[in-house]
Amino acid sequence: MRIAIIGAGFAGLSAAKVLTGFGHDVTAFEKAPDVGGVWSRSRRYPGLTTQNDKGTYSLSDFPMPKHYPEWPSGQQVQEYLESYARHFAILDKVRTSTEVLSAEPRANGGWSVTSADGCEDFEHLVVANGIFSEPFMPALPGTDEFRAAGGRYCPPSDFTEVGDARGRDVVVIGYGKSACDVAVALNEVSASTTVVARELLWKMPRMIGGALNYKYLLLTRLGEGLFRYAHLAGFEKFLHGPGRRVRNWMMGSLQDQIVRQLNLKKLGLVPGGSLEDIARSTVSLATEGFHEGVADGSITVHRDMLISSLGARAGKPVARLQDGTEIPADVIVAATGFHQRVPFLSQDIRDRLVDESGNFELYRQIHPHTVPDLSFCGYNSSFLSPLSAEVAALWIGVHLDGGLDLPPIEQRRAFVQERLRWMEERTDGNHARGTNIIPFSLHNIDEMLSDLGTGIGRRRRFTEWLLPVEPGVYTRVTRALMVRRARLTTAFGGRSSGTSAPPLGGVG
Repeated sequence: MRIAIIGAGFAGLSAAKVLTGFGHDVTAFEKAPDVGGVWSRSRRYPGLTTQNDKGTYSLSDFPMPKHYPEWPSGQQVQEYLESYARHFAILDKVRTSTEVLSAEPRANGGWSVTSADGCEDFEHLVVANGIFSEPFMPALPGTDEFRAAGGRYCPPSDFTEVGDARGRDVVVIGYGKSACDVAVALNEVSASTTVVARELLWKMPRMIGGALNYKYLLLTRLGEGLFRYAHLAGFEKFLHGPGRRVRNWMMGSLQDQIVRQLNLKKLGLVPGGSLEDIARSTVSLATEGFHEGVADGSITVHRDMLISSLGARAGKPVARLQDGTEIPADVIVAATGFHQRVPFLSQDIRDRLVDESGNFELYRQIHPHTVPDLSFCGYNSSFLSPLSAEVAALWIGVHLDGGLDLPPIEQRRAFVQERLRWMEERTDGNHARGTNIIPFSLHNIDEMLSDLGTGIGRRRRFTEWLLPVEPGVYTRVTRALMVRRARLTTAFGGRSSGTSAPPLGGVG
Protein backbone atom coordinates (compact mmCIF):
# COMPACT_ATOMS: atom_id res chain seq x y z
CA MET A 1 0.00 0.00 0.00
CA ARG A 2 0.90 3.65 -0.29
CA ILE A 3 0.62 4.94 3.29
CA ALA A 4 0.70 8.48 4.67
CA ILE A 5 1.85 9.10 8.24
CA ILE A 6 1.19 12.41 9.95
CA GLY A 7 3.95 13.14 12.46
CA ALA A 8 7.59 12.12 12.83
CA GLY A 9 8.14 11.69 16.54
CA PHE A 10 8.59 8.33 18.25
CA ALA A 11 5.23 7.08 16.94
CA GLY A 12 5.54 8.37 13.40
CA LEU A 13 9.11 7.15 12.92
CA SER A 14 8.46 3.71 14.40
CA ALA A 15 5.35 3.40 12.19
CA ALA A 16 7.39 4.42 9.14
CA LYS A 17 10.10 1.89 9.91
CA VAL A 18 7.72 -0.99 10.73
CA LEU A 19 5.38 -0.42 7.77
CA THR A 20 8.31 -0.02 5.39
CA GLY A 21 9.56 -3.36 6.69
CA PHE A 22 6.13 -4.79 5.86
CA GLY A 23 6.69 -3.74 2.25
CA HIS A 24 4.58 -0.59 2.13
CA ASP A 25 5.42 2.67 0.38
CA VAL A 26 5.48 5.17 3.25
CA THR A 27 5.50 8.98 3.33
CA ALA A 28 5.65 10.78 6.67
CA PHE A 29 4.63 14.44 6.97
CA GLU A 30 6.17 16.54 9.73
CA LYS A 31 5.42 20.25 10.15
CA ALA A 32 8.55 20.87 12.26
CA PRO A 33 11.90 21.45 10.53
CA ASP A 34 13.31 18.21 11.93
CA VAL A 35 12.18 14.79 13.16
CA GLY A 36 11.44 14.31 16.82
CA GLY A 37 7.90 15.50 17.50
CA VAL A 38 7.83 17.01 21.00
CA TRP A 39 11.64 16.69 21.01
CA SER A 40 12.10 18.87 17.92
CA ARG A 41 14.50 21.77 18.34
CA SER A 42 11.61 24.05 17.38
CA ARG A 43 9.68 22.97 20.53
CA ARG A 44 12.50 22.29 22.98
CA TYR A 45 12.08 24.42 26.08
CA PRO A 46 14.94 25.11 28.52
CA GLY A 47 15.58 22.29 30.99
CA LEU A 48 13.80 19.62 28.94
CA THR A 49 14.89 16.07 29.84
CA THR A 50 13.27 12.66 29.76
CA GLN A 51 11.30 11.26 32.67
CA ASN A 52 12.44 7.74 31.88
CA ASP A 53 16.02 6.58 32.06
CA LYS A 54 17.71 6.00 28.71
CA GLY A 55 17.39 2.23 29.05
CA THR A 56 13.58 2.21 29.10
CA TYR A 57 12.98 5.24 26.87
CA SER A 58 14.13 3.75 23.59
CA LEU A 59 12.87 1.73 20.67
CA SER A 60 13.43 -2.01 20.85
CA ASP A 61 16.05 -2.46 18.16
CA PHE A 62 17.99 0.77 18.57
CA PRO A 63 19.24 1.46 22.12
CA MET A 64 20.28 4.94 23.11
CA PRO A 65 24.05 5.59 22.93
CA LYS A 66 26.05 4.41 25.92
CA HIS A 67 27.60 7.84 26.41
CA TYR A 68 24.17 9.42 27.01
CA PRO A 69 23.44 10.32 30.64
CA GLU A 70 20.87 8.35 32.61
CA TRP A 71 18.21 10.96 31.81
CA PRO A 72 18.97 12.35 28.34
CA SER A 73 18.35 15.96 27.39
CA GLY A 74 15.80 17.02 24.82
CA GLN A 75 18.56 17.64 22.29
CA GLN A 76 19.96 14.14 22.81
CA VAL A 77 16.55 12.53 22.31
CA GLN A 78 16.08 14.41 19.04
CA GLU A 79 19.53 13.34 17.87
CA TYR A 80 18.72 9.75 18.85
CA LEU A 81 15.53 9.79 16.76
CA GLU A 82 17.34 11.27 13.78
CA SER A 83 20.00 8.55 14.08
CA TYR A 84 17.22 5.94 14.27
CA ALA A 85 15.64 7.24 11.07
CA ARG A 86 18.99 7.35 9.31
CA HIS A 87 19.99 3.85 10.50
CA PHE A 88 16.80 2.26 9.18
CA ALA A 89 16.87 4.27 5.92
CA ILE A 90 13.57 6.06 6.52
CA LEU A 91 14.86 9.62 6.90
CA ASP A 92 14.28 10.28 3.21
CA LYS A 93 10.66 9.17 3.66
CA VAL A 94 10.00 12.09 6.03
CA ARG A 95 9.02 15.46 4.62
CA THR A 96 9.95 17.99 7.29
CA SER A 97 8.57 21.55 7.35
CA THR A 98 5.49 20.11 5.64
CA GLU A 99 2.23 20.54 7.53
CA VAL A 100 -0.78 18.49 6.52
CA LEU A 101 -3.58 20.96 5.87
CA SER A 102 -6.32 18.40 5.32
CA ALA A 103 -6.92 14.70 4.91
CA GLU A 104 -10.15 13.61 3.23
CA PRO A 105 -11.45 10.07 2.63
CA ARG A 106 -11.82 9.14 -1.02
CA ALA A 107 -15.06 7.73 -2.37
CA ASN A 108 -13.36 4.53 -3.55
CA GLY A 109 -11.27 4.09 -0.38
CA GLY A 110 -8.07 5.58 0.91
CA TRP A 111 -7.31 9.24 1.58
CA SER A 112 -6.46 12.45 -0.23
CA VAL A 113 -3.82 14.31 1.77
CA THR A 114 -3.24 18.00 1.11
CA SER A 115 -0.07 19.75 2.23
CA ALA A 116 2.05 22.61 0.96
CA ASP A 117 3.40 20.10 -1.58
CA GLY A 118 -0.07 19.67 -3.08
CA CYS A 119 -2.71 16.93 -2.91
CA GLU A 120 -1.72 13.26 -3.01
CA ASP A 121 -3.66 10.02 -2.77
CA PHE A 122 -2.86 7.24 -0.29
CA GLU A 123 -4.48 3.91 0.45
CA HIS A 124 -4.12 4.20 4.23
CA LEU A 125 -3.57 7.02 6.73
CA VAL A 126 -1.75 6.73 10.07
CA VAL A 127 -2.28 9.61 12.50
CA ALA A 128 0.83 9.95 14.67
CA ASN A 129 0.72 13.65 15.53
CA GLY A 130 0.83 12.87 19.25
CA ILE A 131 -1.46 13.75 22.11
CA PHE A 132 0.78 16.71 22.98
CA SER A 133 0.38 18.39 19.62
CA GLU A 134 -1.25 21.71 20.57
CA PRO A 135 -0.46 23.56 23.82
CA PHE A 136 -3.39 24.68 25.96
CA MET A 137 -3.20 28.36 26.88
CA PRO A 138 -5.65 29.66 29.52
CA ALA A 139 -7.55 32.71 28.26
CA LEU A 140 -6.72 35.41 30.82
CA PRO A 141 -8.44 38.83 30.99
CA GLY A 142 -6.05 41.71 30.38
CA THR A 143 -3.70 39.79 28.09
CA ASP A 144 -3.69 42.57 25.47
CA GLU A 145 -2.77 45.20 28.07
CA PHE A 146 -0.11 42.86 29.45
CA ARG A 147 1.51 42.35 26.05
CA ALA A 148 1.25 46.04 25.20
CA ALA A 149 3.37 46.72 28.28
CA GLY A 150 6.04 44.36 26.93
CA GLY A 151 4.93 41.14 28.65
CA ARG A 152 5.38 37.76 27.00
CA TYR A 153 2.76 35.03 27.49
CA CYS A 154 3.47 31.68 25.84
CA PRO A 155 3.64 27.87 26.30
CA PRO A 156 6.98 26.18 27.10
CA SER A 157 7.35 24.97 23.51
CA ASP A 158 7.47 28.60 22.32
CA PHE A 159 10.11 29.60 24.84
CA THR A 160 13.27 27.99 23.52
CA GLU A 161 16.02 30.42 24.53
CA VAL A 162 17.11 30.77 28.17
CA GLY A 163 18.63 34.16 27.45
CA ASP A 164 15.19 35.62 26.75
CA ALA A 165 14.54 35.47 30.50
CA ARG A 166 17.75 37.15 31.61
CA GLY A 167 17.13 39.80 34.24
CA ARG A 168 13.37 39.48 33.87
CA ASP A 169 10.58 38.54 36.27
CA VAL A 170 9.37 35.07 35.29
CA VAL A 171 6.07 33.42 36.21
CA VAL A 172 5.41 29.77 35.41
CA ILE A 173 1.84 28.45 35.49
CA GLY A 174 1.53 24.78 36.40
CA TYR A 175 3.23 22.16 38.55
CA GLY A 176 3.93 19.28 36.18
CA LYS A 177 7.39 18.25 35.08
CA SER A 178 7.61 20.80 32.27
CA ALA A 179 6.59 23.63 34.63
CA CYS A 180 9.23 22.74 37.20
CA ASP A 181 11.89 22.09 34.53
CA VAL A 182 11.30 25.52 33.00
CA ALA A 183 11.25 27.22 36.40
CA VAL A 184 14.64 25.77 37.37
CA ALA A 185 16.24 26.51 33.99
CA LEU A 186 15.03 30.12 33.84
CA ASN A 187 15.77 30.71 37.52
CA GLU A 188 19.46 30.64 36.65
CA VAL A 189 19.16 33.93 34.73
CA SER A 190 15.88 35.57 35.81
CA ALA A 191 15.46 38.44 38.26
CA SER A 192 12.72 36.43 40.02
CA THR A 193 10.95 33.13 39.47
CA THR A 194 7.38 32.45 40.61
CA VAL A 195 5.34 29.28 40.15
CA VAL A 196 1.54 29.51 40.30
CA ALA A 197 0.05 26.04 40.82
CA ARG A 198 -3.67 25.31 40.69
CA GLU A 199 -2.97 21.94 42.31
CA LEU A 200 0.20 20.38 43.66
CA LEU A 201 1.16 17.00 42.25
CA TRP A 202 3.12 14.23 43.89
CA LYS A 203 6.69 14.24 42.61
CA MET A 204 8.84 11.15 42.37
CA PRO A 205 12.58 11.62 43.05
CA ARG A 206 14.81 10.06 40.43
CA MET A 207 16.71 8.28 43.18
CA ILE A 208 14.60 7.14 46.13
CA GLY A 209 16.56 7.66 49.32
CA GLY A 210 19.43 8.82 47.16
CA ALA A 211 20.17 5.21 46.21
CA LEU A 212 17.31 3.39 44.44
CA ASN A 213 16.48 4.43 40.87
CA TYR A 214 12.74 5.04 40.62
CA LYS A 215 12.59 2.75 37.58
CA TYR A 216 12.80 -0.22 39.95
CA LEU A 217 9.58 0.97 41.57
CA LEU A 218 7.38 2.13 38.71
CA LEU A 219 8.81 0.72 35.48
CA THR A 220 8.21 -2.87 36.54
CA ARG A 221 5.14 -5.07 36.48
CA LEU A 222 5.04 -4.98 40.27
CA GLY A 223 5.07 -1.19 40.29
CA GLU A 224 2.27 -1.12 37.75
CA GLY A 225 0.38 -3.78 39.65
CA LEU A 226 0.23 -1.58 42.77
CA PHE A 227 -2.48 0.37 40.97
CA ARG A 228 -5.84 -1.27 40.34
CA TYR A 229 -6.40 -2.09 36.68
CA ALA A 230 -9.80 -2.41 34.98
CA HIS A 231 -9.62 -6.20 35.22
CA LEU A 232 -7.43 -7.94 37.77
CA ALA A 233 -5.58 -11.12 36.91
CA GLY A 234 -2.88 -13.29 38.42
CA PHE A 235 -0.80 -11.77 41.22
CA GLU A 236 -2.72 -8.48 40.95
CA LYS A 237 -5.74 -10.24 42.46
CA PHE A 238 -3.60 -10.93 45.52
CA LEU A 239 -2.23 -7.38 45.71
CA HIS A 240 -5.72 -5.88 45.68
CA GLY A 241 -7.30 -8.68 47.68
CA PRO A 242 -5.68 -10.71 50.50
CA GLY A 243 -2.39 -8.82 50.07
CA ARG A 244 -3.82 -5.30 50.05
CA ARG A 245 -2.32 -4.54 53.48
CA VAL A 246 1.14 -5.23 52.11
CA ARG A 247 0.35 -3.18 49.05
CA ASN A 248 -0.99 -0.27 51.15
CA TRP A 249 2.11 -0.41 53.36
CA MET A 250 4.36 -0.20 50.30
CA MET A 251 2.51 2.85 48.98
CA GLY A 252 2.46 4.53 52.39
CA SER A 253 6.16 3.91 53.01
CA LEU A 254 7.07 5.36 49.61
CA GLN A 255 4.93 8.43 50.26
CA ASP A 256 6.59 9.03 53.64
CA GLN A 257 10.02 8.70 52.04
CA ILE A 258 9.16 11.25 49.35
CA VAL A 259 7.88 13.76 51.92
CA ARG A 260 11.10 13.41 53.91
CA GLN A 261 13.47 13.37 50.97
CA LEU A 262 12.01 16.44 49.25
CA ASN A 263 11.44 18.24 52.56
CA LEU A 264 7.84 18.85 51.55
CA LYS A 265 6.45 19.66 55.00
CA LYS A 266 8.97 22.40 55.71
CA LEU A 267 8.50 23.86 52.24
CA GLY A 268 4.72 23.73 52.50
CA LEU A 269 4.53 21.60 49.35
CA VAL A 270 2.81 18.42 50.56
CA PRO A 271 0.11 17.75 47.94
CA GLY A 272 -3.44 16.97 48.93
CA GLY A 273 -4.59 13.38 48.80
CA SER A 274 -2.14 10.50 48.69
CA LEU A 275 0.63 9.23 46.47
CA GLU A 276 -1.88 6.92 44.84
CA ASP A 277 -3.32 10.00 43.11
CA ILE A 278 -0.42 9.86 40.63
CA ALA A 279 -2.48 7.24 38.81
CA ARG A 280 -5.12 9.88 38.11
CA SER A 281 -3.05 11.78 35.60
CA THR A 282 0.67 11.15 35.32
CA VAL A 283 3.77 10.56 37.36
CA SER A 284 5.91 13.67 37.51
CA LEU A 285 9.58 13.34 38.36
CA ALA A 286 10.98 15.87 40.81
CA THR A 287 13.13 18.36 38.91
CA GLU A 288 16.60 18.55 40.38
CA GLY A 289 17.11 22.01 41.85
CA PHE A 290 13.41 22.87 42.17
CA HIS A 291 12.86 22.12 45.84
CA GLU A 292 16.31 23.50 46.59
CA GLY A 293 15.29 26.73 44.87
CA VAL A 294 12.13 26.94 46.95
CA ALA A 295 14.21 26.32 50.08
CA ASP A 296 16.70 29.11 49.33
CA GLY A 297 13.97 31.54 48.33
CA SER A 298 14.95 31.94 44.68
CA ILE A 299 11.73 30.18 43.56
CA THR A 300 8.38 31.22 45.05
CA VAL A 301 5.41 28.87 44.84
CA HIS A 302 1.80 30.04 45.15
CA ARG A 303 0.00 26.76 45.72
CA ASP A 304 -3.72 26.09 45.21
CA MET A 305 -3.90 29.31 43.24
CA LEU A 306 -4.87 30.63 39.82
CA ILE A 307 -4.03 33.78 37.93
CA SER A 308 -7.23 35.82 37.67
CA SER A 309 -6.00 38.42 35.17
CA LEU A 310 -3.03 40.05 33.51
CA GLY A 311 -2.33 43.74 33.10
CA ALA A 312 0.15 46.53 33.73
CA ARG A 313 1.17 48.66 36.70
CA ALA A 314 3.18 51.83 36.12
CA GLY A 315 3.79 50.68 32.56
CA LYS A 316 5.21 47.29 33.57
CA PRO A 317 3.51 43.91 33.00
CA VAL A 318 1.97 42.19 36.03
CA ALA A 319 -0.08 39.10 36.92
CA ARG A 320 -2.92 39.25 39.43
CA LEU A 321 -3.71 36.17 41.52
CA GLN A 322 -7.10 35.09 42.81
CA ASP A 323 -6.29 36.26 46.33
CA GLY A 324 -5.55 39.77 45.07
CA THR A 325 -1.76 39.44 45.09
CA GLU A 326 -0.10 41.28 42.23
CA ILE A 327 3.28 40.07 41.04
CA PRO A 328 5.70 41.45 38.42
CA ALA A 329 5.65 39.26 35.31
CA ASP A 330 7.77 40.15 32.29
CA VAL A 331 7.48 36.54 31.11
CA ILE A 332 4.65 34.10 31.79
CA VAL A 333 5.13 30.50 30.67
CA ALA A 334 1.91 28.48 30.71
CA ALA A 335 2.85 24.83 31.28
CA THR A 336 -0.83 23.96 31.46
CA GLY A 337 -1.15 20.91 29.26
CA PHE A 338 -2.23 20.19 25.72
CA HIS A 339 -5.23 19.75 23.47
CA GLN A 340 -5.64 16.38 21.76
CA ARG A 341 -6.70 17.50 18.28
CA VAL A 342 -6.65 16.32 14.67
CA PRO A 343 -7.30 19.62 12.87
CA PHE A 344 -6.51 18.18 9.43
CA LEU A 345 -9.61 15.95 9.59
CA SER A 346 -13.06 17.31 8.75
CA GLN A 347 -15.60 17.87 11.50
CA ASP A 348 -17.66 14.96 10.21
CA ILE A 349 -14.72 12.57 10.54
CA ARG A 350 -13.77 13.96 13.96
CA ASP A 351 -17.33 13.41 15.18
CA ARG A 352 -17.12 9.78 14.13
CA LEU A 353 -13.90 9.28 16.09
CA VAL A 354 -15.12 10.44 19.50
CA ASP A 355 -17.96 9.80 21.95
CA GLU A 356 -20.44 12.38 23.22
CA SER A 357 -17.83 13.65 25.72
CA GLY A 358 -15.14 14.12 23.07
CA ASN A 359 -13.11 11.05 24.09
CA PHE A 360 -11.40 9.14 21.29
CA GLU A 361 -13.12 5.80 20.70
CA LEU A 362 -10.22 3.74 19.46
CA TYR A 363 -9.91 0.00 19.91
CA ARG A 364 -6.53 -0.67 21.53
CA GLN A 365 -5.92 3.12 21.20
CA ILE A 366 -5.40 2.41 17.48
CA HIS A 367 -8.45 1.40 15.50
CA PRO A 368 -11.54 3.63 14.93
CA HIS A 369 -14.93 1.97 14.71
CA THR A 370 -16.44 3.47 11.57
CA VAL A 371 -13.70 5.31 9.66
CA PRO A 372 -12.01 2.91 7.21
CA ASP A 373 -8.37 3.00 6.09
CA LEU A 374 -7.36 4.97 9.18
CA SER A 375 -5.15 4.06 12.16
CA PHE A 376 -3.72 5.95 15.12
CA CYS A 377 -0.22 5.35 16.47
CA GLY A 378 1.09 6.88 19.68
CA TYR A 379 -2.36 7.59 21.12
CA ASN A 380 -1.40 5.40 24.07
CA SER A 381 0.70 7.81 26.11
CA SER A 382 2.43 5.86 28.85
CA PHE A 383 5.59 5.42 30.90
CA LEU A 384 6.87 3.41 27.95
CA SER A 385 5.63 5.59 25.08
CA PRO A 386 8.33 4.54 22.55
CA LEU A 387 7.73 0.84 23.09
CA SER A 388 3.93 1.29 23.19
CA ALA A 389 4.05 3.16 19.88
CA GLU A 390 6.29 0.53 18.31
CA VAL A 391 3.98 -2.33 19.29
CA ALA A 392 1.04 -0.29 18.00
CA ALA A 393 2.87 0.06 14.67
CA LEU A 394 3.29 -3.73 14.53
CA TRP A 395 -0.42 -4.10 15.30
CA ILE A 396 -1.22 -1.80 12.37
CA GLY A 397 1.10 -3.70 10.05
CA VAL A 398 -0.42 -7.08 10.89
CA HIS A 399 -3.94 -5.61 10.61
CA LEU A 400 -3.19 -4.29 7.11
CA ASP A 401 -2.00 -7.79 6.22
CA GLY A 402 -5.38 -9.13 7.32
CA GLY A 403 -3.70 -10.98 10.16
CA LEU A 404 -5.84 -9.84 13.09
CA ASP A 405 -8.98 -11.65 14.19
CA LEU A 406 -10.80 -8.64 15.69
CA PRO A 407 -14.08 -8.94 17.59
CA PRO A 408 -17.24 -7.70 15.83
CA ILE A 409 -17.69 -3.94 15.90
CA GLU A 410 -20.45 -4.15 18.53
CA GLN A 411 -18.08 -5.92 20.92
CA ARG A 412 -15.24 -3.49 20.18
CA ARG A 413 -17.53 -0.53 20.77
CA ALA A 414 -18.77 -1.95 24.07
CA PHE A 415 -15.21 -2.67 25.20
CA VAL A 416 -14.03 0.86 24.38
CA GLN A 417 -17.02 2.49 26.07
CA GLU A 418 -16.51 0.44 29.22
CA ARG A 419 -12.79 1.28 29.23
CA LEU A 420 -13.50 5.01 28.79
CA ARG A 421 -15.97 4.97 31.69
CA TRP A 422 -13.33 3.34 33.87
CA MET A 423 -10.67 5.84 32.79
CA GLU A 424 -13.01 8.77 33.46
CA GLU A 425 -13.78 7.57 36.98
CA ARG A 426 -10.19 6.60 37.80
CA THR A 427 -8.64 9.90 36.69
CA ASP A 428 -11.42 12.36 37.57
CA GLY A 429 -11.49 13.17 33.87
CA ASN A 430 -7.72 13.71 33.49
CA HIS A 431 -7.24 11.04 30.84
CA ALA A 432 -6.40 13.23 27.84
CA ARG A 433 -9.63 12.40 26.02
CA GLY A 434 -9.01 8.68 26.48
CA THR A 435 -5.41 8.64 25.24
CA ASN A 436 -3.47 8.67 28.54
CA ILE A 437 -3.07 5.12 29.81
CA ILE A 438 -0.61 5.89 32.63
CA PRO A 439 0.31 3.99 34.76
CA PHE A 440 -0.83 0.89 32.87
CA SER A 441 1.80 0.85 30.13
CA LEU A 442 2.53 -2.88 30.18
CA HIS A 443 -1.13 -3.82 30.36
CA ASN A 444 -1.69 -1.93 27.12
CA ILE A 445 1.32 -3.58 25.47
CA ASP A 446 0.18 -7.02 26.66
CA GLU A 447 -3.27 -6.50 25.16
CA MET A 448 -1.82 -5.54 21.77
CA LEU A 449 0.56 -8.51 21.84
CA SER A 450 -2.34 -10.81 22.71
CA ASP A 451 -4.12 -9.65 19.54
CA LEU A 452 -0.93 -10.35 17.58
CA GLY A 453 -0.70 -13.85 19.03
CA THR A 454 2.84 -13.38 20.27
CA GLY A 455 4.78 -12.13 23.28
CA ILE A 456 8.07 -12.20 25.15
CA GLY A 457 7.55 -15.44 27.04
CA ARG A 458 6.57 -16.26 30.61
CA ARG A 459 10.10 -16.23 31.97
CA ARG A 460 10.76 -12.71 30.72
CA ARG A 461 7.36 -11.51 31.93
CA PHE A 462 8.24 -12.84 35.37
CA THR A 463 11.56 -10.99 35.27
CA GLU A 464 9.70 -7.76 34.52
CA TRP A 465 7.84 -8.09 37.81
CA LEU A 466 11.04 -7.17 39.63
CA LEU A 467 13.28 -5.53 37.03
CA PRO A 468 12.61 -2.57 34.70
CA VAL A 469 11.43 -3.24 31.18
CA GLU A 470 14.17 -3.78 28.60
CA PRO A 471 12.84 -2.67 25.18
CA GLY A 472 15.50 -4.76 23.44
CA VAL A 473 13.76 -7.93 24.61
CA TYR A 474 10.79 -7.01 22.43
CA THR A 475 12.78 -7.39 19.21
CA ARG A 476 11.79 -11.05 19.43
CA VAL A 477 8.18 -9.96 18.81
CA THR A 478 9.11 -8.34 15.50
CA ARG A 479 11.22 -11.33 14.47
CA ALA A 480 8.41 -13.76 15.28
CA LEU A 481 5.89 -11.75 13.29
CA MET A 482 8.17 -11.51 10.27
CA VAL A 483 8.93 -15.23 10.33
CA ARG A 484 5.21 -16.00 10.54
CA ARG A 485 4.49 -13.55 7.75
CA ALA A 486 7.12 -15.07 5.48
CA ARG A 487 5.77 -18.58 6.07
CA LEU A 488 2.22 -17.51 5.26
CA THR A 489 3.34 -15.74 2.10
CA THR A 490 5.30 -18.79 0.97
CA ALA A 491 2.38 -21.07 1.74
CA PHE A 492 0.21 -19.04 -0.64
CA GLY A 493 2.80 -19.28 -3.37
CA GLY A 494 3.84 -15.66 -3.19
CA ARG A 495 6.75 -13.71 -1.95
CA SER A 496 7.11 -11.69 1.24
CA SER A 497 6.33 -8.09 0.41
CA GLY A 498 9.05 -7.06 2.83
CA THR A 499 11.93 -8.98 1.22
CA SER A 500 13.57 -5.94 -0.30
CA ALA A 501 12.81 -3.59 2.60
CA PRO A 502 15.18 -2.66 5.45
CA PRO A 503 15.26 -5.33 8.18
CA LEU A 504 12.74 -4.87 10.98
CA GLY A 505 15.14 -6.34 13.49
CA GLY A 506 18.20 -4.22 14.10
CA VAL A 507 20.97 -3.79 16.58
CA GLY A 508 18.95 -4.86 19.63
